[in-house]
Order: sequence, then structure tokens, then C-alpha cells
Amino acid sequence: MSPTISIVIPVYNRSSYLGAAIESVLGQTQRDFELIIWDDGSTDNSIDIACHYAKQDERVRVVAAEHQGTTLSLKAALSITTGTYIGWVDSDDLLAATALEETAGALDANLQVGLVYTNYVVIDENNNVIGPGQRCRIPYSPEQLLLNFMIFHFRLMRRCVYEQVDGIDPKSGLIQDYDLCLRLSEVTEIQQLKRPLYYYRNHSGNISHQKRIELIYNSQEAIARALQRRGLADRYEIKVEIIGHYYLQLKNEA
Repeated sequence: MSPTISIVIPVYNRSSYLGAAIESVLGQTQRDFELIIWDDGSTDNSIDIACHYAKQDERVRVVAAEHQGTTLSLKAALSITTGTYIGWVDSDDLLAATALEETAGALDANLQVGLVYTNYVVIDENNNVIGPGQRCRIPYSPEQLLLNFMIFHFRLMRRCVYEQVDGIDPKSGLIQDYDLCLRLSEVTEIQQLKRPLYYYRNHSGNISHQKRIELIYNSQEAIARALQRRGLADRYEIKVEIIGHYYLQLKNEA
């Protein structure tokens, strides 16, 4: 019998944080789930950590794959899930204990809602809380989503709506989740749970400055596609400004 919920953790060289991420899923108050850990060709001991948990809990499945990048790994991992509801957790983040119970409960309560997302908290490398996620403050609407990715970070969605929009686009680059949410917003209702049920980790291994520039332009392309799908491309086009901030700092005296 298939589980109600499928959660995916795609991982690539995250041995420092992977165990905590896995334990945050296994510690859920909602017990009816499967956990797919998809290793994207890690060169550290991430796969050993994943297999350790799989031996202890039959709900955990581990796939050791060749390195192909986050987008293709996530798409492949989601393709082998079996749950009615699906979602993912980044391998360096944490899920609050009631996250699956609360998000699945919201989907159970309203059949018109195809995706539920939660507020999040930013933590550091040592699990210290830095503060609430800034994107949580932005109210959701399909139109606002064109300019602000407020559906960040944990999301649980119905498999049927994920499949309706053909899932992860392998050509979406670094913003596979934003591109997916834009397409989902065009076919289903989206609900925010205003509770911090996800812990987003800010650390030195986060996306580099160069990758951030790529992410910005990938987002611009996703928004342009959304305008086209929504029949708005003849009225609007998306423009991007990358603004530098400069300041003076006193030199340290010798």
C-alpha cells in the first residue's frame, strides 16, 4: 500500500548536515510517509550516512546515482515516489516535527488547494536561529509570485497537480522550484500556513555569488515563460536590475 506522503532529500556532498536533515523527517508526528534519499554522485560519505538510516527504518530508500546536478536529480527522485502528496527537504535544512501533519492536514481539509507552503526560520551552521524568513512576510497571489518567490521553503503538493504541469522542468536551471511553483499557481489554489515549520540553513556552502547571478537570470526566463503562458507577454516584459551597494570601511591599524 502506498504511503500518504513522499518526501525526497536530494544530496550532493552534504555529509556535515545530512544526518540532521534525515532525522528531522524521521521524527515527524505524521508517520505515514516514505523518504527517498537521492545521492547525486557524492564524493564524501553522504551515501554511507543515508544507508545507515535506511538500515534502521524501512520507510527510507536510498538511490546512489551518477552526478547530474540538482534539477535532474530532483526530477528523477520525485519520479519514483508513490505518495498522494509529495515534497522535498534540502539536505542541509531541517523540517519541524509537525510539518507533515500540518501541511497534509491542510490538503485533506480543502480539495481545491493543490499546494501548501509554510513559513520558515533561518538558522546558522550550528542550528542557532538567525531570524524569521523574510519571504514569509510577502502575501501570496499568483500575480505577486511573478515578482517575489514567497512560496519558500517547505511545500507539500498533490501528486495530481504536480503531474498536471509535467513536474520539474529539466531546462529550468537553478530555479527549478520557482519555475514549478509558477506553473502550479496557474492550475491550482495555493495556501500558506503561517507557522515556521522549516529551518533554512545559511552556511558557507550556500550558493556562490556567481551562481546567484545565474539564478537571477534563470528567474527572469521563468517569469517570461509565465507571462507567455498567461497571455500577458503582449502587455508586459520582465526587466532585471542588479544593483551594487558600496560603502567605506576603516582599515585595520597595524
